[in-house]
Amino acid sequence: MLYAQVVLPLAQPMYTFSLDEGLGVQVGDAVVVQFGSSRYYTGIVWSISDQRPDFPRIKPILLRPYSSPLLTEAMQRLWEWIADYYMCTLGEVMRMALPSLTKPSASSLSELNERSIEPPTERYIALAEELRSEEALLEYNKRYCRRAPRRTELLDAIALAIKEQGGADGFIPRRLLNIETQHLLSLRKSNLIIEERRLVEHNSTTSHFLRPTLSEAQSEALNKIYEAHSQQRVALLHGVTGSGKTEIYIHLIADALTQGRDVLLLVPEIVITSQLVERLEQIFEGHITTYHSQLTALRRGQTFLRLTTSTGGELIVGVRSSIFLPMHSTGLIIVDEEHDINYKQSDVAPRYNARDCAVIMGRIYGANVVLGSATPSLESYVNGQTGKYAYVELTERWGEGVLPEVVVSDTIRAVKRGERKTHFNLDLLNDIARTLSAGDQAILFQNRRGYSPYIQCRTCGYSPRCPHCNVTLTQHKKTSRMECHYCGYTMPIPSVCPNCNIQDMGLMGFGTERAAEEISRLFPEARVERLDGDTSTSESAFKRIVHRFENHEADILVGTQIVTKGFDFGGVSTVGILNADNLLSTPDFRASERAFQLMMQVAGRAGRRNDRGRVIIQTSQPKHPVIQQVASGDYRAMALTELNERKAFCYPPYSHLTRILIRHTDYNTLHRAAHALGDTLRQKFGSRIMGPVSSSLEMLRGEHRAEILLKIEAGASMQRARTLLRQALDNYDTKNEYKGIKIDVDVDCW
Repeated sequence: MLYAQVVLPLAQPMYTFSLDEGLGVQVGDAVVVQFGSSRYYTGIVWSISDQRPDFPRIKPILLRPYSSPLLTEAMQRLWEWIADYYMCTLGEVMRMALPSLTKPSASSLSELNERSIEPPTERYIALAEELRSEEALLEYNKRYCRRAPRRTELLDAIALAIKEQGGADGFIPRRLLNIETQHLLSLRKSNLIIEERRLVEHNSTTSHFLRPTLSEAQSEALNKIYEAHSQQRVALLHGVTGSGKTEIYIHLIADALTQGRDVLLLVPEIVITSQLVERLEQIFEGHITTYHSQLTALRRGQTFLRLTTSTGGELIVGVRSSIFLPMHSTGLIIVDEEHDINYKQSDVAPRYNARDCAVIMGRIYGANVVLGSATPSLESYVNGQTGKYAYVELTERWGEGVLPEVVVSDTIRAVKRGERKTHFNLDLLNDIARTLSAGDQAILFQNRRGYSPYIQCRTCGYSPRCPHCNVTLTQHKKTSRMECHYCGYTMPIPSVCPNCNIQDMGLMGFGTERAAEEISRLFPEARVERLDGDTSTSESAFKRIVHRFENHEADILVGTQIVTKGFDFGGVSTVGILNADNLLSTPDFRASERAFQLMMQVAGRAGRRNDRGRVIIQTSQPKHPVIQQVASGDYRAMALTELNERKAFCYPPYSHLTRILIRHTDYNTLHRAAHALGDTLRQKFGSRIMGPVSSSLEMLRGEHRAEILLKIEAGASMQRARTLLRQALDNYDTKNEYKGIKIDVDVDCW
């Protein structure tokens, strides 16, 4: 009898089940087991042993639902690293890594079988055995098809298609036959063709790719990346916006695919990279697989299962969860916009950073790794400057493109001089007017969606707040409601103050909805589009807005962070940053770095062709160092300023930060539990512990929140720190004295 250690998609350790050798189960296979008295789960076999554990009763493995293992040995090693580094269980990694339909659970086996899916298949067609030679087909047509010329045409067409595009076994995918289904059905009933279903394979029609011509600077950068990869080093490609990083990616991808290797291209958000995907499909048609949350659950599950049997040569374009896809021959991993916050999973365990996982994947899978950005994260920049990564720089725009002129517009000065209309300085309005008269386009960036961030009573100062999250509600004019952007709570817009019963509620601040309305009023002849979380609720809605702007069916695009990333609009000559102060005022040690990155990214949308664009930054702090650094496009100055400050206060990259978040529905219980945990941790870590303090979001979805910060200086053992932290949390009583307390650990918190 054999015994298998099985990982279940639960925040639990592995469990042991007995294994019937007749099932043919091996390590990495999915299996169905009974867990508890009335629940059936799909788990993953982690190891197999012939040593019986010292348990009185061991339940058996019931089924092996898939013929191929879901995990390779390399994927197991990646899961183990993620579970160890990000302090979670393998079950939590499994819950995140596998698509929902590949790991069904149910209260009965029959219900579980109903929820399971099969790997995707497609129809294949072949001529009957006796018709596969030219002579036999010709003889059949002469003898039996004299009065049925249409049948002769069909059989000849199938034979020709098989000869030109079919496999060595005489079968051809149904999709390659330009024949109506009713005719194929007739041939099959007459036993003239054979039909069978086979696993879907990606349609890799060619390994010869049309590569873009590179400039001298791009060629030099590409050679430096080749040199780094020959030394098994990660390459950091630091190229200004519009410098042609994508062309370099294409050359690297083509090399890997030509060798039959898989490529993983990570992007921050799949919907904002539609232009990139469309361009890649033109070059790598038949090799591309996309993977993201906009796909249906069935499509994600079938994509995962199909990849378990792939033989290589695929380009996978996806978001952070794509690091968990099964790849058997990974040759290259590219992380585009590597600085982007969307690569960090923060909501549920494992709270991983896909960029950092990609670097580890490179080591485990033996793959080359490229990190690309116009504004690299300071962690990656330091790794590049110290030699841990190979640092490759592109300082000029590709082709005829010129970096835009940046103008800082002082909002306080504009108000004093009467040079401000609603939320727009005259500098920006004049530039928009010139842009429209020249037939060009403009992008306006405001980092808040909705109509007004909040409303306030001018008499007593009352603002409507979410009863579950303790944040002000945002006004949305289109729906005529106040909304919480965290939990979704809504309420009607009050006309009278609920606190003092006086009709004096006023709008405070502005979001993209209000900005779009006001710019339409100021420029009534302009066609205005809005791109934010409210208008791009689906991939089709997003693409519709983008295509309208791309095709010059809109003149002004107003949007949130979505407009800062990945777009290449040739007609944009003006970009307006409406409220830079909002970016600089975030209570976060990364605020300056992120503000610089966002402003530089949105500025990069201007003047990407021949004419030089203009960027207008509206701010009440025109002398702020970050504003000046954006105006001069001086990334190094920003990096030097920030790194000096972080070194003085021992912040990343000179330390590792781990956030321990404590949650409970009762404030007093939370307060006692958080301070008790803080005292316990201080006994182990001393002054490296900060807090507990209330979270910046004190209440979320009805739970009060406090947090403790653990700061471990660079050079100290993070492995030792995680071990001590685990011991403290394992001994923490959340069942009796602090019953109901929930604790989340976020390693390398953002």
